[in-house]
Amino acid sequence: MSETNLPPVVALGNVTHRFGDVTALDGLTLVVPARRITVLLGPNGAGKTTAIRVITGALSPAVGEVCTFGLDPRVEGDDIRPRCGVVSAKPALYDRLSGYDNLLYSARLYGVADRGVSERIRAAAGRFGIDTALEHQVGGYSTGMKTRLALARSVLHRPELLLFDEPTSGLDPESAHAVLELIRDMTDDGHTVVMCTHLLAEAEGLADHVVVMEAGATLVSGAPDELTGRYWPGDLVFLDAESPDQLDRVATWNGVVGYDRPPGGAAEVRVDGPGRIPDLVMGLVRDGVRVTRVQQHTPTLEDLYFAVRRESAGGGLAPVERGVVPASREQIGASR
Repeated sequence: MSETNLPPVVALGNVTHRFGDVTALDGLTLVVPARRITVLLGPNGAGKTTAIRVITGALSPAVGEVCTFGLDPRVEGDDIRPRCGVVSAKPALYDRLSGYDNLLYSARLYGVADRGVSERIRAAAGRFGIDTALEHQVGGYSTGMKTRLALARSVLHRPELLLFDEPTSGLDPESAHAVLELIRDMTDDGHTVVMCTHLLAEAEGLADHVVVMEAGATLVSGAPDELTGRYWPGDLVFLDAESPDQLDRVATWNGVVGYDRPPGGAAEVRVDGPGRIPDLVMGLVRDGVRVTRVQQHTPTLEDLYFAVRRESAGGGLAPVERGVVPASREQIGASR
């Protein structure tokens, strides 16, 4: 079976969970494809951490369908949790123990056999560049070292699903970059990763599957390219000229599917394919327009995120998005 045909590792359908009077998840629906990195995006309080806890069965919502590895974690959580590796935003480590003893304790909790456990510990630590500090007390570790130790602990028992909640929280840029590279390597080894973050730069180029959350619900989900195509079905190019009003003529030209020129700004032209861009420029030059700027724009994950948030807030689409049918909230029911 090819990876594209593998059943999802996780499927949540219309899940609602409350803490007293606070609704943490409000009809949340999401699917986690196998052997891919799924990134949960959203502001603080969007319900990302609660979703992670529901996946493992640490929380049991009364409403909705929850399926992890084809099992219901509310009933079969003891079978699911050993197959998961979790790194929280503030991982709990024993400061008075060495790095080695922290990992040994976790190995025993997960039932890793004593035979060969030392080799497994050192291999996990080496994978995350923490092997040279294993004999030191964790209380003397930097924040980055503690995160690396927590990552080593999460793979020690060779889980199939890795759940990372803000894994770069508090790290310097170099350490954060290294951690994200290591996370990408995990999917190359066949792991499935779910990562929560509110930092868009982290998810850019890393996410295979994106779930944008707000107020405990899924606003939109899918592969980044698929979602970008849904919100921006044409290619966008910014044009400017010595006399910007002369650019307005292109609004009716063949291949132009959207046009906007804010006062004093560059023209935002959406075309039905990148091959139209040279035609636009040549046509303007033939008409005597002195073009000063031609810049093709590829929408980023940040563009997508804020477009989704604007739609959710009822603000409509930004000028460059006019004429595009916005995505509706997906209702993907979880199946077992």
